[in-house]
Amino acid sequence: MPHVHDVLTSHDISKFVNLQVLARQEVEGFCSGLHLSPHKGFSVEFKEHRQYVPGDDIRDIDWKLFGKTDRLFIREYEEETNLRCTILLDSSGSMGYQGSRSQLNKHNFSVRTAACLSYLMLQQQDSVGLVNFDTHVRSYVPPRGRPKHLQKIINKLDAATPGNETELGDVFHEMVTKIQRRGLLVIISDLFGDVDRLLKALAHFRHANHEIIIFQIWDPDELDFPFRQWTQFSSLEEANNQHLVDPAQIRRAYLEKLERFQESLSDGCSRHRIHLVPMTTDQPYADALAAYLGLRRKSR
Repeated sequence: MPHVHDVLTSHDISKFVNLQVLARQEVEGFCSGLHLSPHKGFSVEFKEHRQYVPGDDIRDIDWKLFGKTDRLFIREYEEETNLRCTILLDSSGSMGYQGSRSQLNKHNFSVRTAACLSYLMLQQQDSVGLVNFDTHVRSYVPPRGRPKHLQKIINKLDAATPGNETELGDVFHEMVTKIQRRGLLVIISDLFGDVDRLLKALAHFRHANHEIIIFQIWDPDELDFPFRQWTQFSSLEEANNQHLVDPAQIRRAYLEKLERFQESLSDGCSRHRIHLVPMTTDQPYADALAAYLGLRRKSR
């Protein structure tokens, strides 16, 4: 079983452990001074019983049920915490790219960013969940607020690998029905795909009253197209799709298309009040994350 520190180092943690992710809108849960809430007071919702095992807190034992059955059971609850955050991790094939200037491919960089955020959320007693997707949703870990929940998320992150192609707009529409309670959505992706379909899906999330932060992950090669000699380009999402090209012939067209893509995405996110945060894989992910969260805190 992977351990938390296999994907999240103490050095990373030290960079942002004192920061707080503060939601900009009302979120469900209770008000502890960090977040606004439409409800007052604290409550937990009973979920299920499970059999007691050594090491469980005896305060969670259902003694009334013990009196009826002469067996020990633990009452488990679904907690309502300050903020419900769901991290949406893109595991499509394009996330597997790694250029010569980066120590991590885009997916590994994203996995560590997701681990950092999960740790941070749970440290400030928020709840956090994880959706891993490519063509469809691969796995879903519902948001929880207990410290031991971090290990469940780490297990899923460690098992995630970049795979199939995806159309983000279609997959996000599918997710809206899974993430029914409003909260904070953190999308970690390169966002490659049809911009119009993507923005319609993001608007669907916003209509459901979710706040959205997007960490858009780039390899530096994708931003400045440094290739000079004849190069074999292979699709990471389609098998047997390879082309040998002269970069000099396509560089200008590529950079112009990239600029239009970035402008359309930025304008659309601004229109829907979505935070779009570019990150490149040649920079320390914990540094970039801490810097953004620090600015977010100051803007309150």
